[in-house]
Amino acid sequence: MADSSVEIIEGCRLPVLRKNQENEDEWPLAEILSVKELPGRKLYYVHYIDFNKRLDEWVTPDRLDMKKLQFPKKEAKTPPKNGLPGSRPGSPERDVRKSLDLSVQSASAPSRGKTLPTPKRKAESVSLASQVSAVTPVSSLPSSADESQASVFPALRDSSFSITPREEHQPLAALTTNGSTRRLIPPQPGRKRKTCGGTDEDSQDSSDGIPSAPRMTGSLVSDRSHDDIVTRMKNIDCIELGRHRLKPWYFSPYPQELTGLPILYLCEYCLKYLKSLKCLQRHLTKCNLRHPPGNEIYRKGTISFFEIDGRKNKAYSQNLCLLAKCFLDHKTLYYDTDPFLFYVMTEYDSKGFHIVGYFSKEKESTEDYNVACILTLPPYQRRGYGKLLIEFSYELSKVEGKTGTPEKPLSDLGLLSYRSYWTQTILEILMNLKPDNGERPQITINEISEITSVKKEDVISTLQYLNLINYYKGQYILTLSEDIVEGHERAMQKRHLRIDPKCLHFTPKDWSKRGKW
Repeated sequence: MADSSVEIIEGCRLPVLRKNQENEDEWPLAEILSVKELPGRKLYYVHYIDFNKRLDEWVTPDRLDMKKLQFPKKEAKTPPKNGLPGSRPGSPERDVRKSLDLSVQSASAPSRGKTLPTPKRKAESVSLASQVSAVTPVSSLPSSADESQASVFPALRDSSFSITPREEHQPLAALTTNGSTRRLIPPQPGRKRKTCGGTDEDSQDSSDGIPSAPRMTGSLVSDRSHDDIVTRMKNIDCIELGRHRLKPWYFSPYPQELTGLPILYLCEYCLKYLKSLKCLQRHLTKCNLRHPPGNEIYRKGTISFFEIDGRKNKAYSQNLCLLAKCFLDHKTLYYDTDPFLFYVMTEYDSKGFHIVGYFSKEKESTEDYNVACILTLPPYQRRGYGKLLIEFSYELSKVEGKTGTPEKPLSDLGLLSYRSYWTQTILEILMNLKPDNGERPQITINEISEITSVKKEDVISTLQYLNLINYYKGQYILTLSEDIVEGHERAMQKRHLRIDPKCLHFTPKDWSKRGKW
């Protein structure tokens, strides 16, 4: 459908033909990022608007709908004053000066609510109470989300957990269950149940289903403001890793002389990159590794985990980061791997230990991060390995005696995996609560966090994401519907891969006492 009389340039937007998941034709709007001229034809590299970058691809002219071609808008020659709409972006120097001026002003100005960071305990109270305040008297709200008592009333497979206010110095929320109660709590006439659906500052989901802006902090968060046309395009066509061939999703800064090759070859044991199959075969005769370098700290069946120090095994760690960047877009790549530990999951067979996925973590994290980057390689996805990596990261946190959370922002697939893991882990605890001598067993939000090593903010945000928290008769109620219970049971039946803590041989190190990593 391309019209040869019209020249398509970079920045143009137009509908492009592609197949959706049902293998049906669709014409989403796409932006032309690059044009490549080959003998006798042209190819266009397109990014589908509002689609993930991993779907970007080279397309032929016959897939372009020229009737709806949009040329890129020209920038105004003289930007209007006061930064009104339509003005060009300011120069970096001006932006820096502006941000410095603002930071100086905000530092000298008195505190006005949200201008200064508040302690985390206060943030928790906002996360649960802020949404209820509009419909409930302030006096009935608890002082903190964690410091609210909760009661569990299982009734015909519907379980509810009530939360009552407590004083700030008293213990945290208690979830209680009454085994003798077998009735549903009927809603009172004329009284509507009020739901509490606030969000916490670490959550990526808002109460109305619209993702909130991700927090751009952390050690490996990508600075999206410096994206250019080069890093927006995939530069590697194919990677051969052992018995698998992988199609990269994103740009990765491999040496430029290797980006034009049809296939990039990687040694699956040391992850060294080579330009040809012959070079790989010659390398394998000299490479003595049959497993990742470092200490094997877990083995059960064919699954093993290796702990790799980014300082002691720098070459391997850098090669791992290069490979991971092909499939991770939200994190930036640092060649300085010294401050990180890498935990590589492998599958064993007669030829050796084959990499399945990995996660990295900071040796010292000031924000309780227990994962910096996490990846399951595409050939092993949708087989339960992602949850196994997440579960292993929390097992390490349990041994360390800490609670942890993944570094934000999470990718779309990472967020799905973590949400699923948090949901299953928390529901497993709530459903296993049993009455104790006729009394309602009690459990606090703190205790859930300590048992699972999941950070309290993630526990609360998961309950809110599942829409389990309701407000009823001056109390917070957690209601487990029959659908949630049945869905959880089905999910747990499919989850065959689990971490066995008895097979973990791990001694945490106190990195703060070491002069150098």
